Amino acid sequence: MKDHQARLIQLSYENKILTFGDFTLKSGRKSPYFFNSGFFCAGDVLGAVADSYAQTIIDAPDLEFDIILGPAYKGIPLAAVTIVKLAEKDPAKYGKMEYAYNRKEKKDHGEGGNTVGGSLKGKRVLILDDVMTAGTAIRESMALINAESGILAGVVLILDRQERMVDYEHSMIAQVKRDYGVPIYSIITLDDIVQFAKGKLPEEDIKKIEDYREKYKANPIAE
Repeated sequence: MKDHQARLIQLSYENKILTFGDFTLKSGRKSPYFFNSGFFCAGDVLGAVADSYAQTIIDAPDLEFDIILGPAYKGIPLAAVTIVKLAEKDPAKYGKMEYAYNRKEKKDHGEGGNTVGGSLKGKRVLILDDVMTAGTAIRESMALINAESGILAGVVLILDRQERMVDYEHSMIAQVKRDYGVPIYSIITLDDIVQFAKGKLPEEDIKKIEDYREKYKANPIAE
């Protein structure tokens, strides 16, 4: 695990973004851990998120994009802090790059439109989101990108839960990769969380996470 990943997980744990216990997910699954990105509100952990997003983007060999899109609502601050961090790390490449986010309701007065921030028209768009579970945000974002005459360039997530969908043996990430033919990167994975938990949680709790991982692990998508 890289330093920025370890720091992000540690701060997520300290700020109760990453918690361990018994949780019921929207899917109905009983999970021994929960990751709530809505709690990315303290300066230190939000800075760690920005640094991890930026480093993941810089390290990705096949991400070429012109603008960042943060799907409302959780994606808005993620995109904003990431573009700032990218500009700090590489001002020549990212200093003038813009970000945008979607409106939940189209505005028909003032500047109007479906987006706020930079224009997506004719640009390669990189989407930032926290997790990908049902794929709702990515599909809504794709509809927006198409409507604005943009081109999807890729997706970067905070967490890959590495688990299969309810009705399929593969993950939603694999499904989106196949459907849209773009690279998808994650800052951290469930494997990283398990590694972090060892030495911090009782063996009984670690076993619950490992059992969950084994029970719901995603298989490669069928061709």
